[in-house]
Amino acid sequence: MERLKLMRAYEPVLSNASPVDSTVTKITAKRDSQGRRANLISAFYGLDDGLAKAADRGIWPGAGHTDGMPVIFSHEIDFETMQAGDFKVTTAAGKVGEILAVTLAPADDEGELRTVLLAGSYGSIDDQPVKVQIVGNLLSIDGRLNFKDASVEVTPLEAGPTMVWAEVVPEQDWDIGKAATNLPWGGGSGAVKGTQQVVRVTWSGGVTKRGDEVDDVERVQYKVTVLLADGSKVEVTPFALGDLGDGDNNHELCLDVPGTPQSVYFPAGYLTDPRGDFNPDTRIAIRE
Repeated sequence: MERLKLMRAYEPVLSNASPVDSTVTKITAKRDSQGRRANLISAFYGLDDGLAKAADRGIWPGAGHTDGMPVIFSHEIDFETMQAGDFKVTTAAGKVGEILAVTLAPADDEGELRTVLLAGSYGSIDDQPVKVQIVGNLLSIDGRLNFKDASVEVTPLEAGPTMVWAEVVPEQDWDIGKAATNLPWGGGSGAVKGTQQVVRVTWSGGVTKRGDEVDDVERVQYKVTVLLADGSKVEVTPFALGDLGDGDNNHELCLDVPGTPQSVYFPAGYLTDPRGDFNPDTRIAIRE
């Protein structure tokens, strides 16, 4: 009953349904101070008319039972510059899809604002979306980069989720002991006592174990390669997982060892996307 009350009270404050770009800016830069390009790194055709009815509340009225596609950016974005009209989705047959709304939920914890979920009608299993383009002015969270003209090929519906981003989480964002919210979005659990460092991995789409939250079975599958002070490397398993309970595409790997995390590996067949497709073997370097 309490969960139902919370869902009814939820407002989609991180969503936008404007069909046109309303961001006026002089920012045109495409690379950050380290030379890293403002780009799209993944678009995942996760659901064909399959978003849950709750999306009418959590995303936008009418979003339930539409297509769902998480799009991952190279940098966190400024929500105030994000409109549905910033995105263009093209199918294999060359048709341009209709985007009802875009949202940062459920991946809206501190440090996660690089995943935008698209809801609308922009393809089918017989004519799948193949390309996502940014056609409006959409800025990075620091206001220094413009993603306009960025594009990426779409991972097809039948594919399983893979890791597409990994980074070390600043200590001020660990949220030691924080519990997840009671909602299926917005507010994952924090790290646990004894954590020495945290690695966030971002998957191409939301991940669970057959519709349920992950547990120790999945935790021990994660293998993190760590460079030690003496130059040697060790492969460790996170002793706990954070950012659970919010239905998003991120996991926080809590490590109880020092050193420099370099890469993460996860074997095939343990996690599924919302459609039920299993992940393949996936490995990713950790962004410094």
